[in-house]
Amino acid sequence: MTFTLDGFDLAAFLSATLAEDLGDAGDITSSAVIPADARFTGVMDSRDAIVVAGLPIAEAFFRALDPQVKIERLVEDGQKVAAGTDLMRLEGNGRAMLTAERSALNTVQHLSGIATMTRTYVDKILGTGAILLDTRKTIPGLRVLEKYATRMGGATNHRMGLWDAAMIKDNHVAVAGGVAEAVRRAKAAGIERIIVEVDSTDQIEPALAAGATHLLLDNMAPPMLRGAVTLVGGRVPTEASGGVRLDTIRAIAETGVTYVSVGRLTQSAPAADIGLDFASLD
Repeated sequence: MTFTLDGFDLAAFLSATLAEDLGDAGDITSSAVIPADARFTGVMDSRDAIVVAGLPIAEAFFRALDPQVKIERLVEDGQKVAAGTDLMRLEGNGRAMLTAERSALNTVQHLSGIATMTRTYVDKILGTGAILLDTRKTIPGLRVLEKYATRMGGATNHRMGLWDAAMIKDNHVAVAGGVAEAVRRAKAAGIERIIVEVDSTDQIEPALAAGATHLLLDNMAPPMLRGAVTLVGGRVPTEASGGVRLDTIRAIAETGVTYVSVGRLTQSAPAADIGLDFASLD
């Protein structure tokens, strides 16, 4: 089983997560209750309708503790499934599977929750031409995985970190002394992608004249967004951001913006209800 993501060390993630759960004493319950040679079969299933994400990582947890485990993945990441769908069948050492269970479930529940919420937002703006973006509002240490989950839900990743584009926000503007000055400094530093947050239409022309390559239209109501899009006139991509909810995203997307970014995809998605039920082979 191979699973690779740029910037993600699967082996380190498995090791750190299992170490957190096992501590110095290990799984004292399974060691005391389950015979060392006991064999179990298990089925991971979803109790809700979800978009699946994280199954390869869940599989890796089981293989880390029992390299001989037999696993049959029944669905793939990115697939939308109905409530009651079996996601994975496995057969292996009983102690190993019970020890890996929580780490595997935590991961797939969290990532599937993000993917599921993301898909609801993507579906809401179908036909508008707008593209859904995620943000940097991620749990520290889990950004690569959480942004993988938004991709499984149909969003497009936007800025993996502070290093891949300039993002000039209101505090940068305040310290620099103005939008145009902040943009000029970023351009002078040789930065090619310069995203500028504007919260009023009178900031648009100064930002563009100074060299902005992308405008983030912050907390603007749809009428103001339409006006901003008209002013920009297609010269650079436009992104609506700030307080976007499921009940407002359609109207926002219909204003003609290129993108809509939603922080709650990674910040507020509830975990998916996924379980793992074991049955003895005997």
